[in-house]
Amino acid sequence: MMYDLFVTILTDLISPYSLFLAFTGVVLGLVFGALPGVSSTMALAVILPFTYGMETPAAMTLMLAVFFSSVYAGSVSAILLNIPGTPGAMITLLDGHSMARKGNAVEAMAYALIASIFGGFIGWGFLVMLAPMIASYALEFGSAEYAAVVFFGLALVAYASSGDTLRGLAAGTMGLIIGVVGRDQITDVPRFTFGTADLQGGISIIPLAIGLFGIAEVLSLLSRTDKNATHVPEVTARTWPKWRALRQELPTALRGSVIGTFVGAIPAAGSAIAVALAYACEKRMSKTPKIFGTGIPRGVVAPEAANNACVGGALIPMMTLGIPGDSITAVLIGVLLLHGLRPGPGLFENQPELILTIYSALFVAIVLTAVVAGAIGIPVYRKILAIPQRLLTAGVLILCLLGAYSVRNAVVDVWIAIFFGAVGLSFIRLNIPVLPLAFGAVLGPLLEENLRRTLLIHRDMSVFFERPISCTLIALSLAILVVPAFVSMISKVQARR
Repeated sequence: MMYDLFVTILTDLISPYSLFLAFTGVVLGLVFGALPGVSSTMALAVILPFTYGMETPAAMTLMLAVFFSSVYAGSVSAILLNIPGTPGAMITLLDGHSMARKGNAVEAMAYALIASIFGGFIGWGFLVMLAPMIASYALEFGSAEYAAVVFFGLALVAYASSGDTLRGLAAGTMGLIIGVVGRDQITDVPRFTFGTADLQGGISIIPLAIGLFGIAEVLSLLSRTDKNATHVPEVTARTWPKWRALRQELPTALRGSVIGTFVGAIPAAGSAIAVALAYACEKRMSKTPKIFGTGIPRGVVAPEAANNACVGGALIPMMTLGIPGDSITAVLIGVLLLHGLRPGPGLFENQPELILTIYSALFVAIVLTAVVAGAIGIPVYRKILAIPQRLLTAGVLILCLLGAYSVRNAVVDVWIAIFFGAVGLSFIRLNIPVLPLAFGAVLGPLLEENLRRTLLIHRDMSVFFERPISCTLIALSLAILVVPAFVSMISKVQARR
């Protein structure tokens, strides 16, 4: 039965319409990801509103194609311009741009592409194998366990985000408050609506994501000038590496892929941590660690394999528990919510065809990325990157505003996007992480729903500590939030002594 369903869905995916959507998503992802400062999250946030009129499988096919291809394309500007296109490409530029300065730009991009495709397939394999098992176990969760899982995810976000844990916790709390704006689901009492009818239904995650991840980044880019770009000489050596050289890098790609998958599966850890761990692992294992950073293929393969393996890893908590693995999957949750679906273990039970569609769509996206990116090559990328950055960012800003308006054809959504764009820019300037705010807004209603349901049934908070799973998760969450502050305080006392 499941095999027949899988064949049917795969047949639908290779239909002309689905292939057109996947191809379009791959091309858009390759363009957006290659542009300096235009992150994968921003690309998805801009494109998300245009999926409103699509069926859910078609929308996920388009978004997953943009997701995977943009994650790879971040290495292009890192290699050619020494400016990471995405946060996950920050480590790639160390050896990638050094190779480009030696005249091996195309070879560096080839290593990055091959490692990305390899890591993508490894992450996809773990997603297919682990997600159903985790979801089947999560189906046994009650409201207390689910509330504890959400609380644990928020604690990880606060801890893993850039800046200190206290700032991340404050941003997450603000996100939780934003998540409860609107009418109460039980009492129907309006909350934080300030007497306006526009906020009665709450704040939509779509304009919020566009503002935080799109408009804020555009304004930040427009307010500064990057001076790190350097001239890349013409290609003076071979372009694609030989099979023998690729075979030597296979263990590196495998280690990076495994690291990327499991780090990506940790909520809020993100690709930046995965690529740093993969690079550090290879440098530590190497007999000649000093050559890292001088332009060696291993310094490109390790972070790029980890970077794209994070795609499959980040989808695991999103699909099984309804918790975003990173900011990109937070936007993908917005796609599902936009189509009336709640990600989590219920999807595996009630929407098995959608789960298989996601598996198949990601597989098709990986294959098309390999084909399209391999055919485009360095000449096309260099032409795209030659466009003035201010012109590109201004175009992205216009798309953000149009995208926010197109969700409900409501001007209030444009103002919400602009407001959260200003909030996001303020957070960037104050070095406050934006990600916890977005996670809090997504997970706030889920936390409130399960917390209140538990209290209505049991009438006592002690139930969270009587059930072993919820008790363990709450203890871990408190440890994550308290221990770093305690260690920091002890370090300061010792330093004074």
